[in-house]
Amino acid sequence: MKLIRFGAAGAEKPGLIDAAGTARDLSGIVPDISGATLSDAGLEAIRAVDPESLPKVPEGARLGPCVGGTGKFICIGLNYSDHAAESGMEVPEEPIIFQKATSAICGPDDPIIIPRGSEKTDWEVELAVIIGKRAKYVSEAEAFDYVAGYAVTNDVSERAFQIERAGQWTKGKSCDNFGQIGPWLVTRDELPDPQNLRLWLKLNGEMVQDGSTRTMVFGVAHLVSYLSQFMSLHPGDVISTGTPPGVGLGMKPPRYLSPGDVVDLGIDGLGMQRQDVIADPEGGPA
Repeated sequence: MKLIRFGAAGAEKPGLIDAAGTARDLSGIVPDISGATLSDAGLEAIRAVDPESLPKVPEGARLGPCVGGTGKFICIGLNYSDHAAESGMEVPEEPIIFQKATSAICGPDDPIIIPRGSEKTDWEVELAVIIGKRAKYVSEAEAFDYVAGYAVTNDVSERAFQIERAGQWTKGKSCDNFGQIGPWLVTRDELPDPQNLRLWLKLNGEMVQDGSTRTMVFGVAHLVSYLSQFMSLHPGDVISTGTPPGVGLGMKPPRYLSPGDVVDLGIDGLGMQRQDVIADPEGGPA
């Protein structure tokens, strides 16, 4: 299934995409694409519904992030060997974990907002894993049992905030609208092999990232199992699994986003995003 959330920011309703590509309103069936809805039983209940019995989503409705109730937005750094190389960093022996604030989460086509004082806002197309039930101390063999599905995400990053200023990476990853997720949550039964997906990103129509999840250092099953050794994962938690090469930081000379740019990105089977880049309307003076 392809599950969506639509409507105004903060007031999204649940929905699905039917076989004909029509968006249908699920709000009479489930309260949201979150919590217990993401469990195997919750997803089966949705599958049992005839999509044609559901009302159509209003034409032109905004798509919100495809999962709600996210308690943790966990990111994996340098998880593609070729991206580590372009960043001038060693391939890690264990997954590099950092958090993106959940306040960064927004819809797939919501704008990228350049924060006040930024000169190095960058792009990163990534495969997102959405957790479906509580996971703690799970093995790699059982890891997929805890996955509700997958989505496209853009792990937008401000490199000066991330790398050049003191402390951890989180502040360079957590600005408003630095976490587009969607358009769809595609359930795991429709994507049996997440390690064989093309992912790409275009800047102003120019292909700058074109990679495959085959080149991940640590695959999805390993990441779910690994993270569950250190923290409980809960329904709606998002794991953003790293980006292939082609980010602005790695270009010679480096290249970063400016207001007026347009970013398109996608992953095979998971849909596409399109974002206008704008200045922060609340930015004020630097």
